[in-house]
Amino acid sequence: MARRKRTSVVLERAVRRAASINSIDPSLDLGNGLTLPAFSTLIETMRSKENAYNSALSSLDKLYREMLDTEDKLGDMTEHMLMAVGTRYGKSSVEYGMAGGVPKSQRRKGLRGQSPTSNAAEQPSFVASLEGKNGKTTVATN
Repeated sequence: MARRKRTSVVLERAVRRAASINSIDPSLDLGNGLTLPAFSTLIETMRSKENAYNSALSSLDKLYREMLDTEDKLGDMTEHMLMAVGTRYGKSSVEYGMAGGVPKSQRRKGLRGQSPTSNAAEQPSFVASLEGKNGKTTVATN
């Protein structure tokens, strides 16, 4: 997603004001450096800085997209490197483990429909007994 480019409300207002002041007198000097040419110069400076900023954002967006593409290629090659080590040395080899893979002999195997961490012999983590309004006792386990 591209970054939002910046637009300056202050710049737009200054351009409108400069046009209005220009209609009064193109060489208006209000003293203390407040002249229409100085105002116009500052407007152009701001416009060029805003353009440079927005261009930099576009360059940054391009660089970011290129980085993401390279990251995807790197991830694919990382996976291919591991698969190639597994093909050459076998998935049960020490070399496969050294390359970052989990050798077949060290993998956990679970039963179908059961997570590898759950154990049927485990005790419930808590037992609660509740007595309802009607005098019946309810037992809840987790």
